[in-house]
Amino acid sequence: MSKPKCAVLVIDMLRDFVGKDAKDSVKSPRADAIIPNVYKLLSRAYETGIPIFYCSDAHFLSDHELKIWGEHAMAGTRGAEVIPELRLPEEGRNKYWFDMPKHTYSGFVGTPLDMILRDLGIDTLVISGLHTHICDRHTTADAWALGYKIVVPKDCVETFTEDAQKSGLEYLTQVYSAKITTVEELVKEFKESDK
Repeated sequence: MSKPKCAVLVIDMLRDFVGKDAKDSVKSPRADAIIPNVYKLLSRAYETGIPIFYCSDAHFLSDHELKIWGEHAMAGTRGAEVIPELRLPEEGRNKYWFDMPKHTYSGFVGTPLDMILRDLGIDTLVISGLHTHICDRHTTADAWALGYKIVVPKDCVETFTEDAQKSGLEYLTQVYSAKITTVEELVKEFKESDK
């Protein structure tokens, strides 16, 4: 995987989704297990200059998603903040990592994500974060429709249940030709591309 053509998307690893203060409607009790893996992925990407995009819910009261999930990750609130364990150094903002607030499941709808990725010459996206069968899936669908290749480290994505995780990964593979891998395999590829 060549360094300048790859970017990492971190989807909804927010206070309202992860940890003891998370909102019941969107909380994944399984999310804590992926935090070290996502951190490892981000650290290596950051070290090697691979761009990172935090595609994070930042809802307004008018967002129709709230009718399904209730209020969560409201723009400007603590609940819409990326969990501290996954924040990168502030001096890297807009050079190595980017905040990409979103108002629906997909990181592409209503955001400049595609434009920035194309400006950077990106053709491959590494999907990480929550939830495998919802926001990860919808972001992947739009990425695939726009012509991006998809890589999913299965130990860097998670959802509510084991069944939803399994079916979510199968869907990403069958419908969008996502390459399913692990964080260890990706970190190794990043190291090899840095030589």
